[in-house]
Amino acid sequence: RGGQGVIGSETKDNDFIQHLFVASTHDYILFFSNQGQCYWLKVYDVPQLSRQSRGRALVNVLEMRQNETVASMIPVREFDDRNLVMATANGIVKKTELAAYSRPKRGGIIAINLTDGDSLIGATLTRPNDEIVLGTREGYAIRFNESECRAMGRATTGVRGIKLRKGDRVISMT
Repeated sequence: RGGQGVIGSETKDNDFIQHLFVASTHDYILFFSNQGQCYWLKVYDVPQLSRQSRGRALVNVLEMRQNETVASMIPVREFDDRNLVMATANGIVKKTELAAYSRPKRGGIIAINLTDGDSLIGATLTRPNDEIVLGTREGYAIRFNESECRAMGRATTGVRGIKLRKGDRVISMT
């Protein structure tokens, strides 16, 4: 496309590209915060800047709370029969139908109820019979089938995905 994206993906000042996805202008992007909120944005509402610009902080585009960071971004074309699986640092896993996130509010909606000291570490789209792997800071991991976790409503806590040892935290979900 005429070299477009070459300078935009160049890293500066110890930056690195963590996630790259392709989306149409009419797709949606679901942003899941570490505090369990879900924010919704049409791709055409993402500010268009020049190739040489540094970008714009998400807190200027979304109405996020103070000390809230984005844990996951999920591009969605349509809200179909897929499921969203979320994991927290304390080992809680929650599966919800994607259609439950089709009517957002400007200030965000509750994606998962979190207990004190817990935070959302990731969210991903799944289909039946997909495998989920949770990895911990101490080097432990667990793999289970997506169908072993029952679907729940939006404002619920979830179920235990992994039993953690003292001082351990979940750091990754794939």
